[in-house]
Amino acid sequence: MDRKLVLFATRRIRQPLLLAAVLMLCATACSQQQGRDIARQFSNGKPDEFFQTSVDRMATLGMRDNLQSLYLLMNKLYLRNPNQWRQSGYLDAVSAAREIRLAIENRQPLPALGDRRDLVALSYSLSPEFRGDRVGAFIYAIGSMLVTAHGGRTQFYISDSINPQFVSNAARNIEKATWLLSQRQDANGVLLLFSNEISEEGSNLSFAVEFGKIVARLDLLTQLLDERYRRIGLNYAQSLLLMNFLPVQ
Repeated sequence: MDRKLVLFATRRIRQPLLLAAVLMLCATACSQQQGRDIARQFSNGKPDEFFQTSVDRMATLGMRDNLQSLYLLMNKLYLRNPNQWRQSGYLDAVSAAREIRLAIENRQPLPALGDRRDLVALSYSLSPEFRGDRVGAFIYAIGSMLVTAHGGRTQFYISDSINPQFVSNAARNIEKATWLLSQRQDANGVLLLFSNEISEEGSNLSFAVEFGKIVARLDLLTQLLDERYRRIGLNYAQSLLLMNFLPVQ
């Protein structure tokens, strides 16, 4: 056989083998990297995450972020309305904010609101009749409404259920509360609470932006919940169509 032909055939054989070897090395490296990434994710996770679906985890993170946004808004409102925390009976705004936060997360009543919670507390906190720390009452009312809309919980697991309609309603309520915050005045025409500001000196719309983030998270969770329950219904319908027996355990 011609020497040139032999060399040509050898090269043709070596090229696929070399390519296959490179691909195998890449696959091995990718597999090892994925293994390290998975191990790192497990090490950074918490044990209770094993009892959460992806939607449960997202609802938990959404609630965490929404409450953090609410506490940020509370601090900003105290800065713009320093006379309010003084009516709370605490030594400073930090102490007042800490007590409001504990009351929300532990579902405890707020003395200034009596037994009022959720929507009743929200309406009362923005009424001219309210006397006391209006910032604390307003933030507490929204926080308690958020927790109530999520079934009274701030963390969610496989055994929990969240009504998407209630979550959507909470988003709409916050939109209304944001508008009322910028409009409600006392008998002298002075805003009950100062928040957003548009003037010749400049604009401050950070309150509306932060409230908008909360609304966006709630709307996203609503869509996820709707899709999850829709898939449950579709899976059930498919099982009937295919005449499959349903699992009992």
